[in-house]
Amino acid sequence: MANAAEVKAVLKRLAIETPSWAYGNSGTRFKVFGQPGVPRDPYEKVADAAQVHKYTGAAPTVALHIPWDKVADYANFSEHAKSLGVSLGTINSNTFQDDDYLLGSVCNPDPKIRAKAVAHLIDCIDIMDITGVRDLKLWFADGTNYPGQDSIRERQDRLAESLEKAYARLGDNQRMLLEYKFFEPAFYHTDVPDWGTSLVHCLALGPKAWVVVDTGHHAPGTNIEFIVANLLRAKRLGAFDFNSRFYADDDLIVGAADPFQLFRIMHEVNVGGGFDVGTPVSYVLDQCHNIEAKIPGQIRSIMNVQEAVAKAITVDQGALKAAQVAGDVLAAHEVLMDAYNTDVRPLLREFRADNGIDPEPMKAYAASGYAKKIATERVGGNQAGWGA
Repeated sequence: MANAAEVKAVLKRLAIETPSWAYGNSGTRFKVFGQPGVPRDPYEKVADAAQVHKYTGAAPTVALHIPWDKVADYANFSEHAKSLGVSLGTINSNTFQDDDYLLGSVCNPDPKIRAKAVAHLIDCIDIMDITGVRDLKLWFADGTNYPGQDSIRERQDRLAESLEKAYARLGDNQRMLLEYKFFEPAFYHTDVPDWGTSLVHCLALGPKAWVVVDTGHHAPGTNIEFIVANLLRAKRLGAFDFNSRFYADDDLIVGAADPFQLFRIMHEVNVGGGFDVGTPVSYVLDQCHNIEAKIPGQIRSIMNVQEAVAKAITVDQGALKAAQVAGDVLAAHEVLMDAYNTDVRPLLREFRADNGIDPEPMKAYAASGYAKKIATERVGGNQAGWGA
C-alpha cells in the first residue's frame, strides 16, 4: 500500500489544466446566464485561471479555444499569462460555429468547406508555434441527422484526408489529440463517436496522434475505465477531459454525479502508468458552469480530482493482485472499496500546507475578496461567454 509520501509525490506532479471558456458566461440551449465579474476578454480569462492556480497549486496552464480566445499578439498573450504565474496550454480548434459547417467541417461533402476547416486547424498550429504549446485538440461536431443524408464511409475517408493534412503540419514536439463523442449535435450518426474510431485514425496518422477521453462523452452505462485501460495499454491515451454527467454531456463539476466512477477511472490510470514521471497523459477540465460561480467551480473540480487520485494511489496493489490471482472475488473488491472509503482529505490539507497552499482552497478564495473586486472592476463592455 502506498504511504503518504508516495501519494504526495504523485499529487505534486499532477497538473490539471483549466479551460478558458469555463470562466465566461455559459448556459443551456435555452438561455445563457450572465454573472457579475466574468471576463471581458481572453486576458481576463487567464487572470481568473491564475487565481485557480494560486489557491490549488495544481493548475499551471490554461487551455485556449480558437477563435473564442483570438488575440492580436499571441506572444504578448503568452507573456501576460506567465506574468500571472500560469502558461498557455492546449489549443482547441472550433469547426462547429460557422454557417458553412451546417453539414460538417472536415467531413463535409463540399471540398471547399473541408479546405476551410483544415486551414483553421493549421492556423491553430501556427498559434502553437508562437506560444510554444505542445497539443492541438480536435473535436468535431460532424455527423448526420438522417439515414441516407450522406455516405458514412465517404465521410470517414474525408476525415482521414483532412486529418492527414493537419498532421503533416505538426512540429517535431507537437501532438494532435482526437476527441470523440457519441452524439450531439448530430443524432443519426457522429463521425467520431467512440474511442475505437478515434484510435483507428490516430494509428493511421502516426505517433503524434493521440486519443482524448472526455468523461462526459459516453452513453449511460459505458465502462469508461475499460476504455482508459485499453488506451493506456495501447500507449495512445493522450489526454483526459474531466467533467461529470447524469445523462449526456452535462459538463458538470467532475466527480459531482458519480465520484466512485471517477475513482475507478483514476485507479486504471494509476495501474496503467498515467501518473508516472514523464507520462504523456495530460489532464484538463472541460466544464461549463451555468449556475455556479466560475472560479470556485474550477477550484472544487481540481479538489475532487485530487481526492480521487489520492484514493487511487492508496489501493493496496499487492493485496489486490493476490486476491485476483487466488480468484477471491470479494477480497479483491474489498481492497478497492477500502481505498475508496478512505478519507484522504486530511492528507490533502497536509499536502497543500507542505507546498505553501492554503489547506482550504475554497474558503481561502472566498475570503480573498477577488470575486467582489472583479465584479466591481469589470462593469461595462461585452462579457465573454461560451463562444465569445
